[in-house]
Amino acid sequence: MIYGETGTGKEIFAQSIHNASSRKNKPFIAQNCAAIPENLLESILFGTEKGSFTGAITKEGLFEQANGGTLFLDELNTLPAYLQAKLLRVLQEGYIRRVGGNEVRKVNVRVIATVNEDPLELIESQRLRQDLFFRLSTLYIRIPPLRERKEDILFLTNYFVDKYSTLFNVPAPKLSKEVLDFFVNYDWKGNVRELINVIEYVIMTVEDSEEIQIKHLPAYLLDYLNRKEESTEYKNFDSYFDLVNNFERKVILKALNRNKWNVSKTAKDLKIKRQTLQNKIK
Repeated sequence: MIYGETGTGKEIFAQSIHNASSRKNKPFIAQNCAAIPENLLESILFGTEKGSFTGAITKEGLFEQANGGTLFLDELNTLPAYLQAKLLRVLQEGYIRRVGGNEVRKVNVRVIATVNEDPLELIESQRLRQDLFFRLSTLYIRIPPLRERKEDILFLTNYFVDKYSTLFNVPAPKLSKEVLDFFVNYDWKGNVRELINVIEYVIMTVEDSEEIQIKHLPAYLLDYLNRKEESTEYKNFDSYFDLVNNFERKVILKALNRNKWNVSKTAKDLKIKRQTLQNKIK
C-alpha cells in the first residue's frame, strides 16, 4: 500500500519496486480504478467468459494479464465495497473466477495499491475496507508531500530544468534567486507533478537563455503571489484607518512621481484641490 497526495509520484515508486524485484521480467499492469465505469470494473479485473452478458467475449482480466508480475491499482478507494471484498479474497486465496465462468484459476500476482487520502480517514468514512487495508499494508509506504521535504525542491528543480532543456533543445536557463526562494517556500499542492509543469512552462516560454524571473511564472502563480501580498499588507495594519491612509499615501506618491512632483499638475491629475493635496503631502 502506497499513500501520497496527488502528484507525489506513487506510480514511479510502484514501477521502481517492480523493476527492482525478481518479477522485473514479468508484466507490470497499471490500472486507475477511478478511470473506468463501476459496472465494468469486475470484468476488467477478473475477466469474462463468452455469454456471461450480452456481447461478452472470453477475455483475460488484469489479474491473469499480470500473472507472475505486478498489478498496480491506483486510487484503490474508488472501488465499490463489494469489489474490495472480492479483491481481498483473491489476495488471501490466490485464485480468481472470470465473470460468468465456473473455472477457478490460480494467479501469482504482487498487488501494489495506492490511495491519495489518509487510509485511516478512508476507513472511518467507509470508503476503504479495514481488512483490505490490513492485508495490503504488510508493506506500507507514505510518500511525504513536497512541502514536507523542501530539501528535495532545488534538486528536483535542477534535474527537470536540465531534462526539459535537453528535450526542447534549448540552453538551460538560470533561475533567479527570487524564483528559487519562491519555489522553496511555495506549498506545491500538486507536488512534483506541479513542479514539473511549472518548469516545462517557463522553459517553453522564456527566450534567449534569459534568467527566469518571477514575471516568467505561470499566471496562476502570479495571481497567488498578488493575493498573498495583499493579504500580508492587510495584516500589517492595526486598524481600518491605518490601511486606508496607507493606500491613499501610495496613490498620492504614484501621482507625484508620475507628474515629477509638480503639485499643481498632480492635484489636477487626482482631481482634488491644490491646497488639499498640499495638506496631505504634509
